[in-house]
Amino acid sequence: MERAERGERILQAAGELLLAWGYRRVTIDEIARRAKVGKGTVYLHWKTKDSLLLAVVLQAKMRSLQQQLGRMRADARAVLPSQMMRGYYQDFLEEPVLRALYTDDVDILGRLNDAAKKEFAEILAFNDQVLVRYLEVLRAHGLLRTDIDLWHQQYMLLATTGGFFMAEAMLYDRVPDTPEVRGELLATTIRNTLEIPPAAFRTPDVGAAADVDAPRCATADEAMAAAAREIIPLYEQVVERSVQEMRRQLRD
Repeated sequence: MERAERGERILQAAGELLLAWGYRRVTIDEIARRAKVGKGTVYLHWKTKDSLLLAVVLQAKMRSLQQQLGRMRADARAVLPSQMMRGYYQDFLEEPVLRALYTDDVDILGRLNDAAKKEFAEILAFNDQVLVRYLEVLRAHGLLRTDIDLWHQQYMLLATTGGFFMAEAMLYDRVPDTPEVRGELLATTIRNTLEIPPAAFRTPDVGAAADVDAPRCATADEAMAAAAREIIPLYEQVVERSVQEMRRQLRD
């Protein structure tokens, strides 16, 4: 069996057991048994149980990032905060590890969430820088309101999205029936709060007084395409940082 394939099987087994049993009950012995490898083989790949389970968490986050990149490459509209966060929300609903992570499910993650914040501190700081730059690019292209302080805008975006994530656990008996409806509610909330409406993108009439608040681009599609050319490389860097961290968690 190739080393990469064996490592993937171990990761899959660890993820299944983490979700089924929770952090405290999962052991390297059980992971090895489910992956059909020897216990020593697991330690050939990861130094500790924590490093292996942190890799499970990082892999789930990386899958979501790669899916988001795919959406942005396929359609420039996916760079808008309303569309980006709806995509992350869909990933969150479909990925149990992400649900446990973002709702701080201690029954599943135990102390792993705190360990992740410590181990991934550099990545988290870098991601925060990318988010700020992402908002700056959107503002520069007239896609985001500029009458709100940038840092307040960042907080509003994260707080709104985080609130929808937490509502899945805290308001489970009151959530709308389908994930699609909830995703659209999230997108609508962000769109109405932070984004410039497409109608603001227009070519002024000749001789008409210029609207100082109107974006400079003639159309929203042009603005989104221009923004996408700057934003996609930013998130490619985030994925690359995640790949590097996965390698760091592996035993040399």
